[in-house]
Amino acid sequence: MRSNSLTLFRTAARCARPCPTSYRTAQYGIRWSSSGERQWSTPLAKSLAEAITTTGPISVASYMRQCLTSPEGGYYTRQTTGHDQFGAKGDFITSPEISQIFGELVGIWLYAEWLAQGRKEKVQIIEVGPGRGTLMDDVLRTISSFKPFVQSIEAIYLVEASPHLRNQQARRLADTEEPSKSDIGWTAPCKRIPGCNIIWCEDIRFVPKDETSTPFILAHEFFDALPIHVFQNIPESKIPASSTILTPTGPIKPTTGPQAPKNNWHELVVTPTSSSSDSKIPASSTKEPRPEFQLTVSKTPTPHSLYLPKTSPRYKKLENTPNAIIEISPESLSYISDFAVRIGGSNPPTSPTPPLCTTTPTISSQSAPLKKSTTSGAALILDYGPSSTIPSNTLRGIRSHKPCSPFSSPGLVDLSADVDFLALAESVLNASPNVEIHGPVEQAFFLGSMGIKERAERLLRGAKDEETRKRLETGWKRLVDRGPDGMGKTYKAMAIVPWQEGRVRRPVGFGGDVVG
Repeated sequence: MRSNSLTLFRTAARCARPCPTSYRTAQYGIRWSSSGERQWSTPLAKSLAEAITTTGPISVASYMRQCLTSPEGGYYTRQTTGHDQFGAKGDFITSPEISQIFGELVGIWLYAEWLAQGRKEKVQIIEVGPGRGTLMDDVLRTISSFKPFVQSIEAIYLVEASPHLRNQQARRLADTEEPSKSDIGWTAPCKRIPGCNIIWCEDIRFVPKDETSTPFILAHEFFDALPIHVFQNIPESKIPASSTILTPTGPIKPTTGPQAPKNNWHELVVTPTSSSSDSKIPASSTKEPRPEFQLTVSKTPTPHSLYLPKTSPRYKKLENTPNAIIEISPESLSYISDFAVRIGGSNPPTSPTPPLCTTTPTISSQSAPLKKSTTSGAALILDYGPSSTIPSNTLRGIRSHKPCSPFSSPGLVDLSADVDFLALAESVLNASPNVEIHGPVEQAFFLGSMGIKERAERLLRGAKDEETRKRLETGWKRLVDRGPDGMGKTYKAMAIVPWQEGRVRRPVGFGGDVVG
C-alpha cells in the first residue's frame, strides 16, 4: 500500500463497475399511486413521497440529506427515547466505541504532528461529525498529559447539526446537560482542559479561520455519511439542445450534433415504488420491509449530470464505458477543500463555475481567500472506501447492526456510501498550493505504526478481571483485523499536512517517525 496520494492520484483509475445489482432501478421513470390510503413506515417517508409526487423525482443526495438530517425525523436529528444510534445497543458501532485505544492513538498522532511542526501556538482542535463525543473524549484525555500542547490550545470546535447528539457530547465532554448559546453556536467549558471552551457549530463555515491559527482537524466516519449523486452512462442516449440549463454564471449546454458523444451520463433519481407493484410481492417472500422508494434513470438531464461527471479526468475516462456507474459527493469535496485552505491557504481564484445545486449547501474555499504566511495544522481522515477506484453501487442502509435497503423506513435507517479518497486528494491539491497528502493507508497499517499492539499489551497487564481482559483483546484486534469481519483493511487513513519546499516529511502513522 502506497502512503502518498500524490502517487496514487497520478495513476490511472480503474473503471467503475457496470450496471448496478444492488440498486432497484427502473428505466426512464415509473408511475406510482398517490392515493392517500397508502400506509408509510414513517412520517418522513410520507413527506418525501408527497413532495416527489408534487415536484418530481429527487437526487440520491437530496434523499440522503432528508433521511439523515431532516427536522421532520431524520436519522441523526430525530429525538430518540431509549434508543441510541451508536454502540452495541444501537444500529452500528464505530472504532472509538470498540476500544479506547483508538482515540488514544489519534490523540498521540495530534501531539506528534504538533511537535513536528515546531510546537505551534493558537491551536484549534476541530472535529466534524463527533457522534457521541467518544473519540474526542479519548483524544482530550490523552493529550491532557502533554501540558505544553494543552497550553497552546485556544478552543475545541465540534461541527454538529443534531441537537440531540450535541447534548450527548456536552454531557460527555463538559459535564453539562445543555451548552449555552454563543455568537456562532453553543459553548461549554471543557472538563478535560481547564480554561478551554468547547464550541459547537452547525457548519464548519462558522469555525473561525485566519492566517495565524493552527487547525488540527479530525474526520472519523464523517465523509461516508455525506450525500452522493449517482450517475449511469447510458449508451446511445441523445440529449436535445433544448436541455440547456441556465445558471447565474451562465448556461450549461449539452454537446449536440455530429460531435455529440454516443453515451451520456444520466442521473439516478429517487421515486416512490407504486402501491400496485408492491402488492404483487407476497409478504412471506422477504423478512425485510418492502422498499418504499427506488432508483430510476432520469430521462432528461439534470444540472448535476451535465456538470459533475465533467469535473475530473477520472470520470471522463469512463465516458466510453456503457452503463458505468459513478458516485460523486460535492459536499465531501467542499469540506475537504475547506480543510486544505485552513492548513495551507487558498489557491488563486479561478473562473467561476456553475453552482452544484441550489438546494445543496456548499463550502466555498474561494468566497473568502485565505493567505497564510506560515502554513500549519493537519487533518486526519479515517473512513472506509476504495484506495484507487471510483465508488459505485455503494449506497447502503444499516439498522440494528444488520444491512438493509437504503430505501426502507426513511429516518430509522442509517445511510452511507464509500468514500472516494482519490477525489478527496484531487480536491485538496486544487484548493491549496501549500499542502501535501499522505495515504490512504489501511487502518491496520496506521494503527500498527502508532503502536496499538504495545498499548494493548500494557492495558492487558493492568486488567483487573477476565471480562475486561477479553474485551480489550477482542477490541484492539478487531480494529486491525484485515479479514472480512475486521476493520483493518476496509477502513483507511489519510492525512493533510503543510507542504515544505525541498523535502517530504511523512507523518507518523504514514511511514514517518516522531520528530521535533
